[in-house]
Amino acid sequence: MSRLLSAVLAIVLLGFGGFLLLSAPHSVDSARYDGLTGDAAKGELVFWAAGCASCHAAADAKGADALVLAGGQEFPSAFGTFIAPNISPDPVQGIGGWTLMDFANAITQGVGKDGEHLYPALPYNAYNKMEPQDVADLKAFMDGLPASAEPSKPHQISFPFNIRRSLGIWKLLFMRDDWVIAGDLTPEQIRGRYIAEALAHCGECHTPRNALGGLQRDKWLSGAPNPDGKGRTPNITPAKLTWSAADVVEYLTSGFTPEFDSVGGHMAHVVENMAKLPESDRQAVAAYLQLVPPVN
Repeated sequence: MSRLLSAVLAIVLLGFGGFLLLSAPHSVDSARYDGLTGDAAKGELVFWAAGCASCHAAADAKGADALVLAGGQEFPSAFGTFIAPNISPDPVQGIGGWTLMDFANAITQGVGKDGEHLYPALPYNAYNKMEPQDVADLKAFMDGLPASAEPSKPHQISFPFNIRRSLGIWKLLFMRDDWVIAGDLTPEQIRGRYIAEALAHCGECHTPRNALGGLQRDKWLSGAPNPDGKGRTPNITPAKLTWSAADVVEYLTSGFTPEFDSVGGHMAHVVENMAKLPESDRQAVAAYLQLVPPVN
């Protein structure tokens, strides 16, 4: 009996050790950020393309208030309710004391300042494709925004999803830094892919997920249930989105469809953000959408 118990204990310890090894947080390659200086003016465009204010400002914030990234918005899902944290420059409650490496680890690797895994409600599985200079520029812009001393609220996540260490296994299974649409692309298509797959993280809402929350990349942008269980995010592959490139550009500029309907829901924030980018960027997104394989 003692030998059996010893064997079971050894297996348990080996399994736990393997779990700790496989689930360990991973940091960015610091060499990619050596010597980078952020440009706040360029960072503002990254900020709008990435939709930071859409989640981290107060729910109904407008104008200058939308630049106070105090957090607090709630995002219900099948795994619990995620609450956007304070990412303002406040040195205590926000991220004002973070270095560029701290910031890069968070948004591209999903690793917090203290080395903890962050939940993928932060779309780091898209932001991990960002160019290091864009990360530095984004931080430079955000460092100049108004600070808020509002404390972040804890996520409302129940067992077993509240075990952050298990997110390391989730990342191992589902985190990808390669492009969904590959091949010989034009410069405009490459720019559109960068905006759609990385900065604007379109796939995070428009692509269905499996039972563990991993994106089903073979059904890229084919539509998905809204995380809160109310309604669906539409299919924007060419199988359903039959608009011309000019129609897409107009929609991302004014929010009006070719049928004279208007944008609503969270997509209204996306249009507000996209409208602040150069028209060439909206044209690039339209060119990219025409490359996406149709999925019925």
